[in-house]
Amino acid sequence: MFGHLTEKPAKLLRETIMMKLTRRALGWSVIAASTIGASAGFAADTIKIGEINHYKRMAAFANPYKNGLELALEEINGAGGVLGKPLEFIYRDDQGEPGEAVKIAEELMTREGTVMLTGTIFSHVGLAISSLAAEKKYLYLAAEPLADALVWAKGNDYTFRLRASTYMQAAMLAEEAAKTDAKTYATIAPNYAYGKDAVAAFQNALKALRPDVEFVTEQWPALFKIDAGAEVQAIERAKPDAIYNVTFGGDLAKFVREGNTRGLFEGRHVYGLLTGEPEYLDPLKDEAPEGWVVTGYPWYDFTDGPNKAFVDAYMAAFDERPGIGSLVGYMTAHSIAAGITAAGSTETEAMVAAFKGLSLDTPVGSITFREQDHQATMGAFVGTTALKDGAGIMVDWTYKNGADYLPSDEEVKKLRPASN
Repeated sequence: MFGHLTEKPAKLLRETIMMKLTRRALGWSVIAASTIGASAGFAADTIKIGEINHYKRMAAFANPYKNGLELALEEINGAGGVLGKPLEFIYRDDQGEPGEAVKIAEELMTREGTVMLTGTIFSHVGLAISSLAAEKKYLYLAAEPLADALVWAKGNDYTFRLRASTYMQAAMLAEEAAKTDAKTYATIAPNYAYGKDAVAAFQNALKALRPDVEFVTEQWPALFKIDAGAEVQAIERAKPDAIYNVTFGGDLAKFVREGNTRGLFEGRHVYGLLTGEPEYLDPLKDEAPEGWVVTGYPWYDFTDGPNKAFVDAYMAAFDERPGIGSLVGYMTAHSIAAGITAAGSTETEAMVAAFKGLSLDTPVGSITFREQDHQATMGAFVGTTALKDGAGIMVDWTYKNGADYLPSDEEVKKLRPASN
């Protein structure tokens, strides 16, 4: 899985991983990573990675993410580990609180012997850890946080991000919105860093493509405290041609239910950031909206290639469908293994240098961590929601390469502090 490497051991590692994926797709049993590590004759110590996440507060997303990490760990350690040692993740729950996350991060750095940090879903938590990473000069790979500030306005030399940002995914949706005749838009997003960035990115991208559009109302419910009836009424009063939705989780369910009841979505274009992800679409069941253009993860539609191999391996290992979190977790572990291998060391400055420009193969194709802003080029799936057998799915989807939706080097210089 390590496209950045050209040495013979890397080739052997790729071949071993693909063989294991094929075996799982045929139903072979999964062997515990600890057993594999012992039988491989590893040195007694391990390379420890501090993994901080919201395992209780965001269990529907964080647990599949953890499963993805574990699947990748089995492959990595089964193929010889990293620098001759097994890779190990030290899991900690931050309860979705920035202060708790920073406290845990400091403990992982000083007491647990971790060589770097990764994880987090909420953007405000990721930003807190990123700030600590800059202060302590300690490597942090942000797996999930989507706020653009993480790699731009508040970016630093020690923070990298794997997943496609709000800027990237919003630009993909704006591209689709610009093809319609809608001129007036309403937006609804949670009132914190991710939501703010997601709305600003969509507005800027759409206005660049369609200068004639107008945003007639913006709704900012508190995260997981949405008053869906009031939000739907406010949007309906504005009479927009289209709606841009950034709510997720329980807020999304309430917004969709209230909107369906009041007919808010009828005759309107609706664009949903993250709405097509199984973690958020599945709980809606037969209330899932139809005809929304969304970003998501159509795991059920892959018929061949690396995407199909990953889905088969995951389902064989855990007897459940993967979510986008599963894919991100899987790619996170392989990114870390690739970075450390390329560095040839667990020394922080060597790993930071290795991550700049690091490329590797993944289920969604080759990705690169850009040198200029540390943002990976992982893309996103864009499609339209539909109902099938009483459940929401994505149809007419396509995978959009993240590299095509990122600002130029000149633009990045303006967005990212010059001192970094």
